Amino acid sequence: MRRLVAYPLVALGLVTASLAIAAPAQAHGYISSPPSRQALCASGRVTDCGQIQYEPQSVEGLKGQRSCNAGLDLFAVLNDGSRNWPATSVGNTVTFNWVLTARHSTSSWEYYIGDQRLAFFEDGGRMPDATVSHQVNLGSFTGRQTLLAIWNIGDTPRAFYSCVDLQIGGGNSGLPSPTAAPQPGSTMQPQPGSTAAPQPGSTMQPQPIPTTAPEVGPHPEPSHVAPPAHVPTTAPRPSPTGPKPRPSKTSEQPVVHPPAAPTTRQAAPRTSTPRGREWAPGTTYSIGDEVTYQGVRYRCRQSHTSIVTWEPSYYTLALWLPI
Repeated sequence: MRRLVAYPLVALGLVTASLAIAAPAQAHGYISSPPSRQALCASGRVTDCGQIQYEPQSVEGLKGQRSCNAGLDLFAVLNDGSRNWPATSVGNTVTFNWVLTARHSTSSWEYYIGDQRLAFFEDGGRMPDATVSHQVNLGSFTGRQTLLAIWNIGDTPRAFYSCVDLQIGGGNSGLPSPTAAPQPGSTMQPQPGSTAAPQPGSTMQPQPIPTTAPEVGPHPEPSHVAPPAHVPTTAPRPSPTGPKPRPSKTSEQPVVHPPAAPTTRQAAPRTSTPRGREWAPGTTYSIGDEVTYQGVRYRCRQSHTSIVTWEPSYYTLALWLPI
């Protein structure tokens, strides 16, 4: 009887072990800036996203795919190009920032636009930090494009996918056109009698200053020219070589210094660091900010605007560190 019970238990154990091996990697992450499609859903900028708005870090599937939803029907909304996803205006080089809510051994990172791979970063099985940044050159792409970023896990056949909508080199930055700075030493003053303004970009050389007064007309040479008033007609007298007379004692005024203020009054009052306020969604936090959540204090590790599901906890160590 005991043998009959033992055999099913052994079989159940083998099935459980095989399921554990085939289970998805305990790693989660997505691109937070420029905001990926799942980040836009989680922040509420795009509504009616379904389940992805509650777990933007969970777009996980087999390696080698080229889809925004990792082939998961649960997150099919991420593949819907008709939703008019907000596109971030960028230049030719962009820094992509990942938030890893659960880290794992990493094989590599890939970035695609269409079928063209723009960048590849090899990690060789290294454990990444809680936040990862990559600078990617977008090549010759312009206009509106959808970039696919892939985080390949090191010791499993799984990967995480994030799609980011970009407006490359488009739009007006709102800044005035740059103007050339004048060359050092040049002056842009018009010549006397001229009415035309100087042409842009031209450099007008300064006119030499005459060292002699201009001639008004012919004059007879005078028989005797008096020296200028400021030129002495007699030789200067040498200064006396004897000792200088000392000033009288009555002319010396003592220097009175004000008494030094007590050091206790000069010291600035010390202010204590305020205790962390209660965490709240929709709040912008900076690195070093402290909050309290469910009785535990946390310190911000990455600047962000909080949303629901980003509460300080074990699952958001990329954003908050318990203190």
